[in-house]
Amino acid sequence: MRILISNDDGINAPGLLKLKQALDPLGEVLVVAPDRERSGTGHGITVHKPLRPKQISFSDGTTGWSVNGTPADCVKLGIEALMDDTPDIVISGINWGANLGTDVLYSGTVSAAIEGIINGIPSVAISLATYENKDFESAARFAARVVPVITENKFQRGCSLININVPPGSPKGVKVTRLGNRRYENVFHKRIDPRGGVYYWMAGEPKDMTPERPKFDADIDFDAVNNGFISITPLHFDLTDFNGIGEMEKIIGLIGESSL
Repeated sequence: MRILISNDDGINAPGLLKLKQALDPLGEVLVVAPDRERSGTGHGITVHKPLRPKQISFSDGTTGWSVNGTPADCVKLGIEALMDDTPDIVISGINWGANLGTDVLYSGTVSAAIEGIINGIPSVAISLATYENKDFESAARFAARVVPVITENKFQRGCSLININVPPGSPKGVKVTRLGNRRYENVFHKRIDPRGGVYYWMAGEPKDMTPERPKFDADIDFDAVNNGFISITPLHFDLTDFNGIGEMEKIIGLIGESSL
């Protein structure tokens, strides 16, 4: 099995090494990760400067690639340039902190996995849903259980990625979930620099809201994690609102082609 690992916390992040060590027994593992923290970069790619991969050594004596780019850059570069053969799976993480609800749209961790799906490769994003500690053991063990099942059964190839959030401590179980709606309050803190200039620091407190989708009976992802369960949410990159296509056709009908 060929496994490509990336993240958005950077090549030196402890969650990355813990994930690699858990997956090493499963096959050929290649790490291609940003040279620094790239949290919140979403699916940005680098097009105005060259990417320069540098081989580095981990503390356990194995090697990986450090790249001066985004998580999406790293996966794209790994697939198209640094690996001799197409990986069987892409796995991004283990992120320090949750990737829940609408935060997945900003997440470099999730975007790295999306890049795998864009290339038709089964992909997983995995996060430790806490900032209180860096105990990645349970998340790493769960990743080692998930990866063989996905690859052997050819799940979600070219379809959806799996977004996993592992609560701290000992999980009570696993729940298949849907995305919640996470908004932020008091997002910008206004400050004054030493020269009297105004600047803003983005922060904010999360406010989790349950989306009104009665036809879906799956648990909300942040509810599952808050109750001590591992959350697994299938995600895809097709943002088309299929329910809205009919409404758009009605609007076009009311506009009329004669107005073109």
